[in-house]
Amino acid sequence: MGVFTFQDETTSTVAPARLYKALTIDGDSIIPKVLPGFKSVEIVKGNGSAGTIKKITFEEDGKTKDLLHKIESIDEANFGYSYSIIGGSDLPDTVEKISFEAKLVAGPDGGSIAKLTVNYHTKGDASPSEEEIKAGKAKGDGLFKAVEGYVLANPDYN
Repeated sequence: MGVFTFQDETTSTVAPARLYKALTIDGDSIIPKVLPGFKSVEIVKGNGSAGTIKKITFEEDGKTKDLLHKIESIDEANFGYSYSIIGGSDLPDTVEKISFEAKLVAGPDGGSIAKLTVNYHTKGDASPSEEEIKAGKAKGDGLFKAVEGYVLANPDYN
């Protein structure tokens, strides 16, 4: 098995506490509202804390797909959240799992800087294609901007 690591950083005008709450604590209710094609989030195992496995169902290119999302850790005090995609119809055949470590820190003018580390755990000596990496980044960026847009459009959201 190989592990391929990628890092990314994104800025937001939204304060870390508000953005963290929207992305993690309230994400299961906000994300279906802001992402077209997002169908449902179902807890398969657990209570929402570390170890919880969720089945996320969405429609893409006219097909219903799903992913199994496992929460690895939640660090509300430091705005950290780690999870892995461990299965589902949208996980590439060459990948065992994809792990994400996200953290929000204070940014300029009261905003946030989102720091993300992505680890592709591949089967055998496979490596993720450039296309898979770009598609994953685009989906992540789209999710982030959609939730950020929701928070900005709802100034009373806390």
